[in-house]
Amino acid sequence: MPGDQMSALSIQNLKFRYPDQPAGAPWNVSVSSLEVARGEQVLLTAASGHGKSTLLQVVAGLLDPAEGTVSIAGTRVHDLHGAARDLFRGRHIGMIFQTFNLLHGFSALENVMAALMFSTIPPREHKDRAAALLKHLGIDRVDADPDRLSVGQQQRVAVARAVVCDPVLVLADEPTASLDPENASTAIQLIQDACREKNAALVCVSHDPAMGERFERRESLDRLAGRPLERSA
Repeated sequence: MPGDQMSALSIQNLKFRYPDQPAGAPWNVSVSSLEVARGEQVLLTAASGHGKSTLLQVVAGLLDPAEGTVSIAGTRVHDLHGAARDLFRGRHIGMIFQTFNLLHGFSALENVMAALMFSTIPPREHKDRAAALLKHLGIDRVDADPDRLSVGQQQRVAVARAVVCDPVLVLADEPTASLDPENASTAIQLIQDACREKNAALVCVSHDPAMGERFERRESLDRLAGRPLERSA
């Protein structure tokens, strides 16, 4: 059964179009079917502007589709509304962004603790849990402001924040696009290893051809949408 609890992610007949698009315009996102098992790691590729980041926003429940369903661990994300959806996202989905999106004015530790506010983990455990994970990922200066950390260290804080709640699914949106090749290689390895340790499924979107060799499963978003395949620039 699509969307059963054996799947981390199940997408069926999904279609999304931005409100400012005219009726009848091509869908910004169209996926007939995509299943991702628990613990599985999938790379989604497409040419620029073909809906990679938009798809992740729909999966995370930040955007509502016109048609179709997105289920995470058997729960239909878009059947939830308001605070219920926010809590579900915080407890079940980790997100890693191209620009990290760390909170300025908060320490590395506080950035990770912020994610735990949405978890079912007792508040008295938040600080120790966040600190232990940061140190496990190589961040010793847990009280440092992220602006005072290197780009690679900021990436580690972002990864810690994404996995600290033991999510079912981690979504990574072009996580290496702003990094040089050496740091990019280190970063994707870090993300994959952290997801394996948590048994979290990973869906990573990228148009970087070097990413392909790091994933056993690769899917073309253009193919899932039924579009002719194009080469990325």
